[in-house]
Amino acid sequence: MTPVRRMFWMAVGAGATVWTINKANRVARSLTPGSLADSAAQGAVEIGGAVRSFAGEVRAGMLQRELELNRELGLDGSVLALPGPDRPVLRGIAAQRADKPFEISPAAPSTSTDITPYDRNEDH
Repeated sequence: MTPVRRMFWMAVGAGATVWTINKANRVARSLTPGSLADSAAQGAVEIGGAVRSFAGEVRAGMLQRELELNRELGLDGSVLALPGPDRPVLRGIAAQRADKPFEISPAAPSTSTDITPYDRNEDH
């Protein structure tokens, strides 16, 4: 073997040794208690962000469902109770055209015994 070849293989061996030692040191540092604690803290921060995001999505869904229920029950202002002893109830219809006059249907007049007041403080 020529001296140049020997020097080449010595350099390759020295480089491989340096790379192996650096890799081993990185692995050893990642397994120290401080590094493991940092990794755990970072994981907790990520989980906290995911939980916060989930809670925001749940709140948005609850608000959307509440608005849908209010609309269906007429609690959004689309239901009007007229004053008087018969108190007919007018239900607003979203699909009704604006140029068509709104009419009260005399088919089933409600009585005062049909109406149950809503008590927001009542336990459900």
